[in-house]
Amino acid sequence: MRVPALPGIDVVAQPELKLAGLRIHPRTHSASAFSFIDDLWLQEVDGGRERRIQGLPQPLALGSLQWSPDQRHIAFSQVDRRAGRVELWLVDVAAGQARRLLDRPLGSVTGSGFDWLPDGSGLIALVRPDGQGAAPSDDGIPPGPNIQETRGSGQVQSLRTYQDLLSNPQDEALFAYYMTSQLLRVDLDGRTRAIGAPEMYVGASVAPDGRHLLRQRLERPFSHLVPYSRFPRRIDVIDLDGHLVHTVATLPLVEGLPTGNDAVATGVRRIAWRSDAPATLVWAEAQDGGDPSREAAVRDRVFAHAAPFAGEPRILADLSTRYRGVSWGHGSLALLQESWWKTRQLREWRLAPDTGAAPVLLREGSYEDRYADPGTPVMQLDARGFARLLTTGGGETIYRIGDGASAEGDRPFLDRQDLASGRTERLFHSQAPWYEAPFALLDAEASRILTTRESPTQTANVLLRRPGADGEPVALTDFPHPTPALRDVTKEQIRYTRDDGVELTADLYLPAGYDAARDGPLPMLMWAYPREFKSADAASQVRGSPHRFNRISYWGPLAFLARGYAVLDGPTMPIVGEGESEPNDTYVRQLVGSARAAVDAVVERGVADRGRIAIGGHSYGAFMTANLLAHSDLFRAGIARSGAYNRSLTPFGFQAEERNYWQATETYHAMSPFDHADRIDEPVLLIHGEEDNNSGTFPMQSERLFSAIKGLGGTARLVMLPRESHGYRARESILHMLAETDAWLESHVKEAKPRP
Repeated sequence: MRVPALPGIDVVAQPELKLAGLRIHPRTHSASAFSFIDDLWLQEVDGGRERRIQGLPQPLALGSLQWSPDQRHIAFSQVDRRAGRVELWLVDVAAGQARRLLDRPLGSVTGSGFDWLPDGSGLIALVRPDGQGAAPSDDGIPPGPNIQETRGSGQVQSLRTYQDLLSNPQDEALFAYYMTSQLLRVDLDGRTRAIGAPEMYVGASVAPDGRHLLRQRLERPFSHLVPYSRFPRRIDVIDLDGHLVHTVATLPLVEGLPTGNDAVATGVRRIAWRSDAPATLVWAEAQDGGDPSREAAVRDRVFAHAAPFAGEPRILADLSTRYRGVSWGHGSLALLQESWWKTRQLREWRLAPDTGAAPVLLREGSYEDRYADPGTPVMQLDARGFARLLTTGGGETIYRIGDGASAEGDRPFLDRQDLASGRTERLFHSQAPWYEAPFALLDAEASRILTTRESPTQTANVLLRRPGADGEPVALTDFPHPTPALRDVTKEQIRYTRDDGVELTADLYLPAGYDAARDGPLPMLMWAYPREFKSADAASQVRGSPHRFNRISYWGPLAFLARGYAVLDGPTMPIVGEGESEPNDTYVRQLVGSARAAVDAVVERGVADRGRIAIGGHSYGAFMTANLLAHSDLFRAGIARSGAYNRSLTPFGFQAEERNYWQATETYHAMSPFDHADRIDEPVLLIHGEEDNNSGTFPMQSERLFSAIKGLGGTARLVMLPRESHGYRARESILHMLAETDAWLESHVKEAKPRP
């Protein structure tokens, strides 16, 4: 699949509705999106030829794609902006021919809008209701004031700062209109049959037996405080004729949660079909009221309920932390994970779901400890199209693929693990000078695997490997270098130590042909993003690999290698809070310590001029940038994109901070660069999308910081990009962002005079 170049501002500026946390394209009745796949073709896995597909719509604007369970067909959605519709198309793989399958337009704003039936005979689709008519119009006359009320409960609840919420009755009417769709069965010959009546669907998934549907529908009342995912909903099971089989739950509106990142709503949570059984639902329910501060031996209980759903659900597992999900294998094998954010602890259990045997603990430890990560179990779609553990050895042996984090950097691997004995055999391990990552096994014995392989100068390509066999792997693709003019830039993964002993890493990039001894130190751009840890050991672990491709993207800092800058990309900025201490209580000290260590490391290498280094970042990286300018004199200038700078505007937590503003007022104050704007005495370029939809990063955050710096006599420039969200989408916006950044660096860094 090929992704086209960035769309123009004329595309991004099309009408967009912002309702209940969603962005909706009103003409196509779909989630608002501006970049689609514009080419699709087939490649023989055994190294054969590429095969083109005939009959694809032109221009192709593919939104989502799904193989049929029998792999004979591919279904995809085609977005036709001119006609104002999303269409369902089908590819016959053997014939290499595409055709439109359904005349009625799809109508789902929260998913792909279609799903295969397990036998491959057709699909379940969500379409626009017949006779729905035009969207509710607004005559501009308000029906009255917008009123909200809260009655004191005495309970402290966290309410994050969400964007794009409903704000009046007109919004509510529009939201209900675009959320309403008709469930339809679509056969491969194009015949259709309605399933039930039009509803406000947020999910409809078919069971492995192909006879039951799990549907989730929104109900009123809507809220003006939270997105649609917290609205009341009804969860039930129906048959393919639309008849109600079983009501699972009716969930209320959730407008707040207890304090803490381990807080969850009560009632049915994370419900899904068990993939290795005909029709069994599995879900979790909190047993501690969803409140992590409440003492409880059992926090989550996992239930299973099989068709015909008579009697009470069966208890599958009692967990002392929060349920993360199950990877299903067969009746005597499933892998369940639970975790606890506060301690970063994770447990993995082996279950025997059909026998009722006691769970067996397979793994326990910190999920921050990348060096000890055994890898993710390999899943494979079965004959009905459901993901199951790929097993061998009588169903007792699984495979795991992992990053292979180590002191030498990431070295991806493929392991075979015997669960009965605990023995692990390494089948593949990436070797220098390549970064090679396995991503698919083509048979249960792992005799053929697919990998992607890259190096600093060669972009990632797909290979067919035969582990243990002699000879070179077969290259299935040969993608060219996307930026050949920058092919010869150099990269080195450097390591250095913070003053408190925490070991840090970063990727140092230098322009092609540069020699430190001959050319002397360069101006430098550092680009970073802080992360929180519960242990110094985990924070010190090496991330990334020196052997990955030098992908020069418009989004990061590497484009400025072409302008003569050295670049330090991703210098680790860990914020550590061990034991009972909270990381953010010493945020500023640790942040400045990490930045100082990075500056010292590149200056000592002779590649950077201490007086000509800029710091930059996006989102939480922008927050970091403003703090470093306020609390240090390490940098000559900053570039801060789409950040949040006043933490009193995110009073119920932000990033990894669990406490609210009233529980940790001093921490919120100390971390807010807006509160210390009088100390920002280096030039800062503030860039923000005017329609940012990210929680907490309201556009006013940049506007208010700019006003503060201006009023205090500082140097700043504010660039508000029209029609842009948290991530910028239009070609014109991206080019302007690069031009503004380039001009700022040229003026305030490259040409900066020595400081006293």
